[in-house]
Amino acid sequence: MASSSDTPSSAMAVSTVAASYPRKILDYMEGFLVSKTLFTACELGVFDLLLGSERPLSAEEISQAVGASLDGTQRLLDACTGLELLTAQQQQQQEGHGRVYANTADASRYLTQSSPVSLYHSIQYNSRTIYLCWYHLTDAVREGRNQYEKAFGVNSEDLFEALYRSDEEMIKFMHLMNSIWNICGRDVVTAFDLSPFRSVYDLGGCSGAFAKHFTSAYPECTVTIFDLPKVVQVSRQHFVTDGNQRIGFHEGDFFKDPLPEGDLYILARILHDWTDQRCIQLLTKVHQACKPGGGVLLVEALLLEDGSGPLTAQLYSLNMLVQTEGRERTAGQYRALLAAAGFSQVQVRYTGKVYDAVLGYRQG
Repeated sequence: MASSSDTPSSAMAVSTVAASYPRKILDYMEGFLVSKTLFTACELGVFDLLLGSERPLSAEEISQAVGASLDGTQRLLDACTGLELLTAQQQQQQEGHGRVYANTADASRYLTQSSPVSLYHSIQYNSRTIYLCWYHLTDAVREGRNQYEKAFGVNSEDLFEALYRSDEEMIKFMHLMNSIWNICGRDVVTAFDLSPFRSVYDLGGCSGAFAKHFTSAYPECTVTIFDLPKVVQVSRQHFVTDGNQRIGFHEGDFFKDPLPEGDLYILARILHDWTDQRCIQLLTKVHQACKPGGGVLLVEALLLEDGSGPLTAQLYSLNMLVQTEGRERTAGQYRALLAAAGFSQVQVRYTGKVYDAVLGYRQG
């Protein structure tokens, strides 16, 4: 016999309640709570601690190790368990029962500093820089410009003077780029067969993470990182070792200084920082320096042609408003920029991940 809860009227009532309950809106409204929970657990070193331990740890052990209150740590650990970043189980102890915690596989792989595909530094940058800029998103939308002055009290007329406003901030940004390309770099550099391009310049190559993926995929090629002198200095000291013999450096400002002649120029997450006018200015310089038959590789998060998605690229475009002078664009918009600079035979490859590839050629 069916229970009263199985009657049509009861099912209809449940359906009505579900329809009137704004789950999606509530999830969006409280999304920052999830982000900050993740950020805080990383900043306190919870995932690193659990990776290094030989057994699951109690809240008390974790709180003592990370230097935090027991009550706050317990709540943080339980929230991370709810987010499926940690697992928790009851354990019989001498003085009663207690919960002990361990990393999930994703937490050990992506949230610990020692992992080769760690997003730890990306999370740090999101927490300590991007999050503060996004506090002023309403102002950014109203004013149509980035928010460094309100967020950090620095003038943003020179974008990268604001972005690299201290050595610490510059290194944080370079770690961010490292973590991004450790996740997405291989897919992008193999989206096309780039082996015919032997002499490659990575404009704004920063920490060299993208260059490492390129030389790994194409062992016959050499990549020269073209970046600001202070960036090159830090990259040499902290990111690119003497063992990377096929990676070199060229100090300069790619808007102000001449570009060396090369077969291929990489602009990975570069054009989205700038206005169309500045993009055409830079691409025209690249076209003039490029050998006949050579090309330019753009690596960006591509919007659909009608602007309807993907959501990640739409949100990234808002981030460009908050942080830079630029925006995310469609493949068609990048085609137009390349054509305006003289490039032709433009091809597009979608990787299925965050970043896609656009390749244009200079005709002989």
